[in-house]
Amino acid sequence: MKKDIIKIALFGLTLSGTLVSCSDYLDNVPKGQKIPTSLSDFTTLLADEYTNHREDITQASVLLNDRYVTISYQSYYPLWKANYFWDTSIDRIKENNSDETTYYNGYAAVSTANLILENVDATTATDSEKAIAKAQAKFLRASRYLTLVNYYSKPYQAATAATDGGVPVITSANVSAPYTQLSVQGVYDFIVNDLTEAVVDLPETSLNVLYANKAAGYALLARTYLTMGNYAQALQAADEALSRHDDLFDWTQFYSEHQSIIEQPGVYQANLSPMGHDWVENYYFCNGSNSYSGYEFQVSEWRGQQVEKGDVQFASRFKLRTVGSETYYDRILSGYFNKGGITTTEVWLIKAECLVRTGDIAGGLKILNDVRAKRILASEYHDITASSETEAVKAIIRTKSDALIQTIVPFMDRRRLNLDAATAETLTREEGGKTYSIAPDSYMWTMPFPQGALENSGNGSFTQNVEK
Repeated sequence: MKKDIIKIALFGLTLSGTLVSCSDYLDNVPKGQKIPTSLSDFTTLLADEYTNHREDITQASVLLNDRYVTISYQSYYPLWKANYFWDTSIDRIKENNSDETTYYNGYAAVSTANLILENVDATTATDSEKAIAKAQAKFLRASRYLTLVNYYSKPYQAATAATDGGVPVITSANVSAPYTQLSVQGVYDFIVNDLTEAVVDLPETSLNVLYANKAAGYALLARTYLTMGNYAQALQAADEALSRHDDLFDWTQFYSEHQSIIEQPGVYQANLSPMGHDWVENYYFCNGSNSYSGYEFQVSEWRGQQVEKGDVQFASRFKLRTVGSETYYDRILSGYFNKGGITTTEVWLIKAECLVRTGDIAGGLKILNDVRAKRILASEYHDITASSETEAVKAIIRTKSDALIQTIVPFMDRRRLNLDAATAETLTREEGGKTYSIAPDSYMWTMPFPQGALENSGNGSFTQNVEK
């Protein structure tokens, strides 16, 4: 890994240049600086939002057009332009010299988890406290590997997962430790093992939403099993999560309270985001690209037009705007946004899809419509019906993609659905008199590892999983 980029803050002590295990630097601590020694020292690392609660999946959002790319960015960043316009003439591997945050931030969080797992047993904490700390570290590690393998590897397919290239799996905080690039199957096995071990010891109630509890553990297991196409186990995990927390935010009420500002022509005043640390839907909170209070990213005009009519969650967040020659949906909320964590809306819709996939179409559609009732204007609302599994799944995915726009989830879903002829979809849009499209089997659904990571691979080696 690129040693000069990964940094972990340890109470003001920044370990830059290398990440080492606790014992490696105990004997050489700069005067006035502190190293972690107690359990609370180590577990406080989990709450570092810049390193461990920040998930940048920019190019996945760009590929889906969930994020608008300005004309200036198109000119300056060839990689962004290639993904935004689904341009196969551009070598994304060659151009991926700056889009490194997904990779390095993901592995920085993995290193934090490994540091905790390696050192908590040496503290004077109780066995129960140590078990919880280990479980929360394993949750963090699993969550990052799930994103990494879905970003840089082919989608999970049981028939080929054992031979498809995965991502480097690192189990030590010491960068000199050897590692292996596992297969896609190997990475998923590692993730499932971490999560199944974690849910045993995760507490029912955690300190705050930056620390995983049992409901969060089951929620992430549900996402993982769904991505693997294991609907029975995904359903079981979703039920475990929902039995502990199932509240949905009422976007129709939020819209009603702010309707005069939202609908006022030419006004783009930002309302306060309800999607922050105290959002009623949170299982586990993780920022998107930024760990500070700010704004969402604009959405392309084409993508905004795909949203279901009357969707007031989208209308409360984005508003069509033209500036000069550019038209897009501008962001109209400010504050914090749970873009990298997991919420009840996602888990309810996981359950809905799993019910449909296991034969209960009516039960799945009942959940879908319960979710939609919280987000579609009453004047536009009607129950969705479906006569087939495929029709029902497509309806669920549409709502899910709209609700979780600019998160990793729509990208993960589209990749797995593209493997099935019944749900595969060629995305097509027109812009500037030209037609652009991306096929379900396009190599562009896998992102290239950054060049810096390949050139500075540390004590191991790995190869690209995509042709360009």
